[in-house]
Amino acid sequence: MSAHAPHGGVSVVICVYTEDRWEDILAAVSSVRAQSLPALETLLVVDHNPALLERLGREYKDHEKSADVRVLANAGPRGLSAGRNTGIAVSRGGIIAFLDDDAVAERDWLRHFAAGYEDPLVMAVGGRTEPVWASGRRPVWFPEEFDWVVGCTYKGLPRGKVRVRNVLGGNASFRRSAFDAAGGFATGIGRDGDKRPLGCEETELCIRLTRARPDAVLLIDDRAVIHHRVPAGRERFAYFRTRAYAEGLSKALVAQSVGADKGLESERRYVTRVLPAGVARGVRDFVLARPGGAGRAGAIVAGVLTTAGGYALGSFRARRTGAAFSVVEIGDAGAAEGGGAS
Repeated sequence: MSAHAPHGGVSVVICVYTEDRWEDILAAVSSVRAQSLPALETLLVVDHNPALLERLGREYKDHEKSADVRVLANAGPRGLSAGRNTGIAVSRGGIIAFLDDDAVAERDWLRHFAAGYEDPLVMAVGGRTEPVWASGRRPVWFPEEFDWVVGCTYKGLPRGKVRVRNVLGGNASFRRSAFDAAGGFATGIGRDGDKRPLGCEETELCIRLTRARPDAVLLIDDRAVIHHRVPAGRERFAYFRTRAYAEGLSKALVAQSVGADKGLESERRYVTRVLPAGVARGVRDFVLARPGGAGRAGAIVAGVLTTAGGYALGSFRARRTGAAFSVVEIGDAGAAEGGGAS
């Protein structure tokens, strides 16, 4: 494996929005600074929270702490997509990696990402995201097939280093030229600080990228591992149902933008093969008196129905109003830097 970062190094973007995750943010930055392949820089993009911007600026103010950390304000509208676009615009690396603000990366995370770009056709490399449950263990009713609900790698994704339709945004990297070809993350889709946990902005970008660059290769390398904290509130069925419904709404927007053929290409296999197998395992476990079998089977069925309901409503709204998001060109974001900028 290459021991150096290709194409000018790797910039890491961490989008943050709340002081409630203060310790998580510091842990995420520390995990980047401990990489076996050093990052060129870590960009903390603060989403319209002046108090957090000021606090992080103070935290990374002195030279020892700020040498490779920059604190920036989101220069676009509120939301994760605009925050990522801000980070992309001001970053210096030839590769741009994204890490969730409540996750920590394993030591070789960036090394595995960088190795993927030795092939000049590779435009994106994603990794594997493992859940860290607040209760200490997975709820017995929570099916692994739905770990995407809590932002983690789910059962049914291919293992190893494989070509995929899209990477998952909380643990992903892109070649800078990918954004030159396709533009940035679409605003108006995905998380925006509202209570409804929307998503799919990285799916829409990846499909748009492969349309702009038909020869582009997108990979997942499951050796690039991060550990994502799952708070207690997200271990509950109420959140499971809310997130599944929001995913349906998001998928409808993606399908409106890029067409249902591409927008739902991976989902068809997931629904017709992966989920029925999960229900069968749950029923089998119930028959064998194993804990949680009936709950897992029921959760899969409920998750499918709820997601389908969100998709139906989202499709109806999209047909009436059109896709409510826009793609931005990556340029000078004009981001305001906090006191910790270097």
